[in-house]
Amino acid sequence: MTEEEAVFARRSVRAYFERPIEEEKAARLAEEAERCNAEGGLCIRLVRDEPDAFRSFLARYGKFSGVSDYFAIVGKKGKGLYERAGYYGERLVLLAETLGLNTCWAALSFSKGAARRAAKIGKGEKLVCVIAVGYGKTQGAPRRSKAAADVMRAQDPPDWFLRGVEFALRAPTAVNQQKFRFTLTGEREVFAERLGGFYGEIDLGIVKYHFELGAGKENFVWRGQTGGKKA
Repeated sequence: MTEEEAVFARRSVRAYFERPIEEEKAARLAEEAERCNAEGGLCIRLVRDEPDAFRSFLARYGKFSGVSDYFAIVGKKGKGLYERAGYYGERLVLLAETLGLNTCWAALSFSKGAARRAAKIGKGEKLVCVIAVGYGKTQGAPRRSKAAADVMRAQDPPDWFLRGVEFALRAPTAVNQQKFRFTLTGEREVFAERLGGFYGEIDLGIVKYHFELGAGKENFVWRGQTGGKKA
């Protein structure tokens, strides 16, 4: 499965089998996390065989079960952290999908204390959220989506722009709020913005990664921003 195919195949999954991730796949995930850290100025860790973060009341309320492996999305406190967390976290989500694994973003429905201890959060670092990863009991369910016209502004948009929007609409967002918009401000210039909502900065990073994947980074530049990369 390619990364592009993963965009359309992937669904959020909250219930997992107690089946360990194979060492080869875990190594791929950990290596990619290190690349994301280097590019995005983050400190993401792959936490393995640690079920406590998803044994809390919040996790049960969020209908999580069987989770013992997850990415702790961590970074130094500072400007742009949440957007970069979303951008690079989604890169890891799609890699996991290509490896035959399932995932789910979690910003509230887990024990932050347990995750902080397991990830060994250092001074000046912030745990933004986590991403459950493993073998799901299901492949997830499709969700409703806004129309492309609801999340874009453009006059006679080129095909690459429309494909970017199509991919962005496949991105996971908090409670499926999809509060974002892409505006074509020039021939090859795109402005991405969040339109309120909670965890909107994380969502913006996620949808920008999807947009880049669909549109092709060679076809445009972000207006006044650096995409997911650290400024």
